[in-house]
Amino acid sequence: MNVNELMEQKAITKYRLSQNSGVPYTTVCDICNGKTKLENCSVKTVYKIAEALGVFMESLLDFASEERGNFELYKSSVCHRVKEMGDIDFIIDTLEQDEIRVYYQRGWYRESLYLLAMLDYLSRMNSVPFCTRYDDLRCCRLKEPLYPTGILTAALVSDSDAPKTKALQEAIPEFLRFNIVESEVRDVV
Repeated sequence: MNVNELMEQKAITKYRLSQNSGVPYTTVCDICNGKTKLENCSVKTVYKIAEALGVFMESLLDFASEERGNFELYKSSVCHRVKEMGDIDFIIDTLEQDEIRVYYQRGWYRESLYLLAMLDYLSRMNSVPFCTRYDDLRCCRLKEPLYPTGILTAALVSDSDAPKTKALQEAIPEFLRFNIVESEVRDVV
C-alpha cells in the first residue's frame, strides 16, 4: 500500500494531507506522482506524512518500497516510535506485529537485530522479562560493527579511529551484542 492508497483509504486529498501534515503541497504532489521517492525525503517529512496518515514511519516506508531504505532513517523512526508510544506500548506493539521476524525473514538483518536490541534494551530498562520468542536470533551478529553515520564521519574527518573506539566504549550492551554501535536512543528530535 502506497501513500496514494493510504490517502484513498482515509478519504484524504493531497491538499488535506499537506494541511494536516504541514508538508508543502508541492512536496506531497511530487511524492504522490512518483517524482520524489518517499525514502529520499527527510526524516521530518516522512514523520509528518506518516503521522497525518496514522501509520508508523517504517510502515510507510515499507509501503513505499519493498527495497530497504536508509538505515539511519529506519533507526530514527524506531526511536521516534518509542518516544511517541512509550516503552511498554512499544514493546507490546513490536511483539504483536512480529516485525523482528518479518525483517529477519526478508534478509533485513540490520533492521531485525536493531529492533530486537531495542526490545531487549527497553525490557531491561523497565524490568520486563525478555521475550523468548526471539532466542534463536539472539545468537546472530552482524559481520562488521555497524557505526552511526556521525561516528564514521567524525573518524574520517579526524583521520583517526578514536571516535569509533569511544563509540564502542559507550555503546548500549543490547545493541553491541549484535555488533550494532548505538549509545543514545532516547535523545531524538
